[in-house]
Amino acid sequence: QVQLVESGGGLVQAGDSSLLSCAFSGGTFISYAMAWFRQAPGKEREFAAAISWNGASTAYADAVKGRFTMSRDNAKKTVALEMNSLKSEDTAVYYCAAAKTTPDFWATRGTNLDADWGQGTQVTVSS
Repeated sequence: QVQLVESGGGLVQAGDSSLLSCAFSGGTFISYAMAWFRQAPGKEREFAAAISWNGASTAYADAVKGRFTMSRDNAKKTVALEMNSLKSEDTAVYYCAAAKTTPDFWATRGTNLDADWGQGTQVTVSS
């Protein structure tokens, strides 16, 4: 069974950067595209970024495009989300997810896709 464990996040100032990491276990890592979703208080979980099994393809939500960068290390079975120029509206619980799909398709489907999920990590951006 796939298990995902997020780390990083915490409290940061607006304009700062932060790095999230996700460790994958329990499956064949290269069989999965990976993604980051986020859920702000009182809002639905939304797609943020995704990366293909080999890292060659990525997809980003418009709200984070140009500020967030997703990467993966297949040898270490980890993915990362580098977040720059953080804004107060980036405050959310960030979830790592794994699915057998493509980044572009996942971006259109959002949470309406069979995926494995981590427990989430809180990112709070103070202004």
